Formats: sequence, C-alpha cells, structure tokens
Amino acid sequence: MLNWLKDKGNEARARLTAEVSKFRNRTFMEATVASCALVAAADGTISAQEKQKMAGFMRNSDELKHFDMPDVIAFFEKVVGNFDFDAAIGKAEALKVIGRLRGNEEQARVMVRVACAIGASDGDFDEAEKAVVRTICKELGLNPTDFDL
Repeated sequence: MLNWLKDKGNEARARLTAEVSKFRNRTFMEATVASCALVAAADGTISAQEKQKMAGFMRNSDELKHFDMPDVIAFFEKVVGNFDFDAAIGKAEALKVIGRLRGNEEQARVMVRVACAIGASDGDFDEAEKAVVRTICKELGLNPTDFDL
C-alpha cells in the first residue's frame, strides 16, 4: 500500500513537471515565483531561512528547473523585497503578477498545482498556506475546490 501511494505521488509529480515544461515563458515563470513568495509569506513574514529554503526548492524543483535559475532567483528576490518593504504591498504586487495568467486557464491551473506542491514541500501544507493558495485561485478566477482546498 505504501509503495502504491509513493508510486502515485511520483506519477503525479512527473505529470506536473511535464505540464510545466510546456510553459517556457517569462509570464508563467514570474507568476510561479510570485506564488512561491506568497506561500512563503503565509505566516506573515519571510524569514532568511524561508528565503534560503525557497531558493533551494526553486533550484532543485523539477517544475522550475527548465527556467534560467539566475532569472528565477533574481525575480524571487524582487518579489520578496516587496514583502520586506511592506507585507500588504508585497501581497498586492505578487497577486498582480499572478493575475497576468488570468484568461489562460491551463497555465493558471498548472501554476496553482505548483503552489500547492510548494506549500506541501516541507511535509505540512498548513491552513495558512492553503488560504494563500485559495486567494491565488480567486485572483485567477479558479475554483479552489478543484485543488482540494
């Protein structure tokens, strides 16, 4: 049973990676990175440890590895800088970037699945992180229940 669950998880991750690799464009990358920052800020702040963890996740993520890592990290730092200045401004700016995917449902849905994977990357997709992803869904006009949120 445990092996079956592990295999299904690996299959889902492989499908997500294949879906993400179709979208090799800056808009999708920036929206995905902004969602990373929002999830990291779910508790109200982004600590140095969270920044390092998120940068490490982005460097090693199958979903993001096909993007130019210096660009990904530079954009992540830009988004995080908005949160460092003011949490409300950071959230608004991140949602503005994410909102650029509105109208492109396929990319938006994949980006939300990546946000869910990021939230669960530490083994605990907590309620604050789920609430952030629900906000992302609302920004994109998607139904959060489609993602078990």
